[in-house]
Amino acid sequence: MDVDKPDFERLYAVLHLEEPMDRIPFYDLFADPEVIEAITRDELKLKYADMYSVARSILKGDSRYLQALEHDMALQIKFYTSLGYDYVVLQIPSPFPRTNIILAEDVAPLKRPKRSWQDEYRGVIESRDDFEKYPWPDLSEIQDIFLLLYNTMARHLPENVMIIPLTPGGVLENVMWLMGFVPFSKALRRDRKLVEDMFRQVGKVISFFCKISAEQEKVGAMSMGDDMGYKKGPFLSPEILRELVFPWQRECVANVHRYGKPFIFHSCGNLRIVMEDLINYVGIDAKHSFEDTSYPVTEYKELYGDRIAILGGVDMDKLSRAPLDEFVEYVKDVIRRCAPGGGYALGCGNTVANYVKLENYLAMIRIGKKYGRYPVKRW
Repeated sequence: MDVDKPDFERLYAVLHLEEPMDRIPFYDLFADPEVIEAITRDELKLKYADMYSVARSILKGDSRYLQALEHDMALQIKFYTSLGYDYVVLQIPSPFPRTNIILAEDVAPLKRPKRSWQDEYRGVIESRDDFEKYPWPDLSEIQDIFLLLYNTMARHLPENVMIIPLTPGGVLENVMWLMGFVPFSKALRRDRKLVEDMFRQVGKVISFFCKISAEQEKVGAMSMGDDMGYKKGPFLSPEILRELVFPWQRECVANVHRYGKPFIFHSCGNLRIVMEDLINYVGIDAKHSFEDTSYPVTEYKELYGDRIAILGGVDMDKLSRAPLDEFVEYVKDVIRRCAPGGGYALGCGNTVANYVKLENYLAMIRIGKKYGRYPVKRW
């Protein structure tokens, strides 16, 4: 196996808690479009477009977007494979339209026109009437849109590279996004039936995405982002998570496992209090998203690395602000503490965001290739 050539067997071994044949693989949930453009020195033609609407237009015979879609898929593949990732991310666009968005100026080094934020004080669904009037997506259309995007990406895929689809948010995230965190929290007490119906509607869509993704030949694993916590613990009590959230997450995992594919779970927040639920009940194969100040990757590797794969974890603050010489030594320490024995892939603690220092990010990749050769020793 050529250490500079992508090969999904490398990541596949890690997801099955084994050592890769040659070097540590890389894993990131996704990269921001601004980063993809900066590294490939090319432009994504649909980077700020509503991809669900774009795909719907193509399926209705509008060919204006088709060439741009082909270009963007090829460019994303170039980004991931040229850096040494063994897979390409297919970001599934959201079928849940919402207007409770706040826009603000972006101050990142690779800035975009506006940065969007969730308005937690209002939702597009706050009442039973809102629920009944909401344009819930049709599963047949969802499948058609997904297959259009998947087949377009698969046509450009190099040999030995696989696709890892990413659900458009998670089960809990989408319920909270649609309702707004404050109205959602109030509804947990005042209108529990509405909340249960929200999870049912959202859960069946996200689990369906998992099913149709896992069915595809070129899909090597499935990933879902479902942020569930703060630095000190989950947003919701373990009891509420067990009642409303975990059963739907479990169905998502089961739909992927049914086709023999691993399930990668991304969640920000300190989830130590429910990790046993996620491993034993939900059934995740890998955990992603870590932060040194509250839930460092080295700690999670030590605690859970013999049961699930641990992915990423290079702290976002250090990626964004650390001097290069200090950052290099930090990444080497992460490798020496997490890589021995396998079951670990190197990557950012969250995503390859447009606010990270590119020199630090690219240094992380170089260090992984140089110091992540197996057998990795705790030097």
